[in-house]
Amino acid sequence: MTTLEALVAFALAAGLLTITPGLDVALVLRTAAAEGARKAWMAALGVCLGTLCWGAIAALGLGALLAASELAFEILRWAGAAYLVWLGLSLVLRPRARFDLAHGAVAPRSDAGWFWRGALNNLLNPKAGVFYISFLPQFVPKDAPAAPFMFGLACLHVLMGIAWFAALIAATRPIAGALQKAAVVRWLDRLTGGVFLAFGLRLALERR
Repeated sequence: MTTLEALVAFALAAGLLTITPGLDVALVLRTAAAEGARKAWMAALGVCLGTLCWGAIAALGLGALLAASELAFEILRWAGAAYLVWLGLSLVLRPRARFDLAHGAVAPRSDAGWFWRGALNNLLNPKAGVFYISFLPQFVPKDAPAAPFMFGLACLHVLMGIAWFAALIAATRPIAGALQKAAVVRWLDRLTGGVFLAFGLRLALERR
């Protein structure tokens, strides 16, 4: 896989992941609806910081590991493939019927409080870390330095997230309404699950 092919493949997969409803999307949407655009942007920027932290952890740790050990590469490849296939099948076979936008705990009062809520919402979600560890390595071209390239992919994912959060905040009511429709949520889950399943199978069949 060339660098351009890796970037295009990652952009497609990460773009779909970005728009699929999850904890981060729920936080930004309900903050925009209840607290206004300013606080929603602070929460969104906090989520982006959390994503960058997961990207750095995955890039630094996995970059060194993959460069040093063929066995580590094989273990990670099979573990990542199994996780992505399991996640994909779960979404395809058991898509959600609704997307919960209910309000959670007491809202922070300050802008900084919303920023840190967004960051912790992402950092305290272990699925985000497991997904990055499973997902990023398969988009590294054979001759590219693993750690910088994976962190670059994480930065690209953050830019895509900022663009999506901008759309969410600007059009909170219509987007929130669409995400409350069972057919939309099921369609997004199944489409995302199909992509994860395809990448999991590709990872299982890949050779270093």
